[in-house]
Amino acid sequence: MHQALESLLDLLDLERIEEDIFRGRSRSALIPRVFGGQVAAQALVAAGRTVPAERTAHSLHAYFLRAGDPGAPIVYTVDRIRDGASFTTRRVVAIQHGQPIFHLSASFQRYEEGMEHQAAMPPAPDPESLPTAAEMLPRYASAFRDEGVVDRLIEARAAVDLRYVDAPPWASVGTPREPRSQVWFRTNGKLADDPLLHVCLATYVSDMTLLDSVLLAHGRGGWAVGDVVGASLDHAMWFHRPFRADEWLLYDQESPSASGGRGLGQARIYTQDGRLAITVIQEGVVRVPRP
Repeated sequence: MHQALESLLDLLDLERIEEDIFRGRSRSALIPRVFGGQVAAQALVAAGRTVPAERTAHSLHAYFLRAGDPGAPIVYTVDRIRDGASFTTRRVVAIQHGQPIFHLSASFQRYEEGMEHQAAMPPAPDPESLPTAAEMLPRYASAFRDEGVVDRLIEARAAVDLRYVDAPPWASVGTPREPRSQVWFRTNGKLADDPLLHVCLATYVSDMTLLDSVLLAHGRGGWAVGDVVGASLDHAMWFHRPFRADEWLLYDQESPSASGGRGLGQARIYTQDGRLAITVIQEGVVRVPRP
């Protein structure tokens, strides 16, 4: 297992300080705030630890309220909203410096048989044929606003093997493209057979690239090249079928709209053998900096 993945798993192993109160830490951030995917994953861990193991997460809905401070612990308080015959509902509030920074509602379900259909998986190349982040990012070093961004990006994503199918936004600044983006991802090492852990790691990764398609539509490269100011606003996920985050997953992303200083991304995540595992929708602030 890659050391970065071990460090990420350690971050997700929250300290339980009361029956329904947990405390988490943060890792070094590329920007001076806590990475949204980390807060979402930790909040889902907190919720899941108050739910019977036989019930698995089937959806989450979250709002990012304030920027998190990477240097301070985050306290997660869990409200046990409902424990039904089939479904369990939890609400989690993440608190720093006495203020809520993040709010999550999550629902868990006891497994049952039901009707089956799904959208077909779109075509995509074999992930093994694509360059790793360490191989791809240095090619675009001249596009970034400072020399250290490439190294920080590689370090920040070292727990995950994330491979772009097409060129990322910063590769074509000034040239609008179709608002679609695909990446393959899996963790850099094998994970335990804990469904909650795999769901939480997919949640972590889901916040990394979803708004790329918004940038592509406008020929923008994002914060790393300094032509966009952005932050996640809200995030929703539906977990349809079992999957493993340590096996290849295709993240097929698109943006149907941008307006009012906001951009919307929606995506489907498929297993390598074509099963639709997750649907994701996120809206974020996407502003062009003033001169």
